[in-house]
Amino acid sequence: MKTNTAGFSYMKLAFLILGAGTIYKLSSIKDVFYVPMQQDWGLSNTQIGLAFTCYAIVQTIGYFFSMYLADRFSKKLLLPIGLIGVGLCGMYLTTLPDYIGYCVAFGFLALFGEVIYWPSLLKAVRLLGDKESQGRLFGFLEAGRGIVDICIASGALIVFSLFGEGLAGLKAGLWYYTIVTIAIGIITFFIVDSSDKINNEDKDRFVFDGIKYVIKDKRTWLAAFVIFFVYSTYIGLTYFIPFMKTIYALPVALVGAYGIINQYGLKLIGGVVGGFFSDKVFKSPLKYLRFTFLLVCIVVIIFAFLPHQSINIYLGMTITLFVGAIVFTQRAVFFAPMDEIGTPREYAGSAMALGCLIGYMPSMFGYTLYGYLLDTFEGMAGFRFIFLCMAGFAFIGFIIASLLKKELEK
Repeated sequence: MKTNTAGFSYMKLAFLILGAGTIYKLSSIKDVFYVPMQQDWGLSNTQIGLAFTCYAIVQTIGYFFSMYLADRFSKKLLLPIGLIGVGLCGMYLTTLPDYIGYCVAFGFLALFGEVIYWPSLLKAVRLLGDKESQGRLFGFLEAGRGIVDICIASGALIVFSLFGEGLAGLKAGLWYYTIVTIAIGIITFFIVDSSDKINNEDKDRFVFDGIKYVIKDKRTWLAAFVIFFVYSTYIGLTYFIPFMKTIYALPVALVGAYGIINQYGLKLIGGVVGGFFSDKVFKSPLKYLRFTFLLVCIVVIIFAFLPHQSINIYLGMTITLFVGAIVFTQRAVFFAPMDEIGTPREYAGSAMALGCLIGYMPSMFGYTLYGYLLDTFEGMAGFRFIFLCMAGFAFIGFIIASLLKKELEK
């Protein structure tokens, strides 16, 4: 019976992964259609970037409301609404609206994708298994998203090419994302159950009791800041790409291949490896994160002061990819401690929403900080400061994880 239950859980996980890997393709259209957005839509670099500022504002403010939504309403309702809502935004984007409409659409993409969908998805994944399987569940989620990312984005490029790689191709690509997202939203409604539905008569009071519990719980805040410092370190991986080009003079073709491995390949590997080590080797996602924080800190500090002018290019690539692989294993399981700290499962949505609010906050300053360091300090000095910042974030993460471990041992 146990095996059948586990199998059914992983079947449901597969459908959750499909939605999680698809829902953000419309908000990430610049990754595939950046040039057509400029040439055929007429958007400038600044305009494309400011839309993501609107997205981030709605996302950050919205996570406060997610603490109510994620526990007040069943995942059977929230997950399809998020997917179909994003699809409807995509339908509007196919009209190639003016700049104001473009920014408004991105605000709604954040509302449906981040505020309504994401905390509810994390809650749904957590509820699929017990404490001993959290690392694997979240690890498979991250790895699966990487596979879906590649498949969906490749499909968009094929559609774009079939329709002539111009305005028609751009619209066709947007329609492709729209149709796929809405279709998965409809399927999700029939696949996901309503086991998290509140049976308490005073539902609002029940939810607000959960929010108060989460806000007052020291362990939840510490777990949220563990996510914060993983994400702060993760942002630095982006700058390994210009580092290899600037310092190691990596050929353009190799830079592209390195970028794909660094951002996509490691995501696939990291999910499975992180889940396995968390559950099977360390028997605790928190212990694994604590160990890897310290490992990243030590390796990055050593790497920052190596004589890079005389180091073999492939050794440099290997070290940076090793660091990236560790950080991606951390990203795969950094929400898993939310179950390990013992937050009641009926308050899982509030806990995940707080984790999202605090955990993803580095996106508001991380890229600006690292970019400032590169612009202010020329050459290797700028990259060395970036590496030391990454090491500093990892070390603070180690301290936070250690404090949380002590709390759990009390």
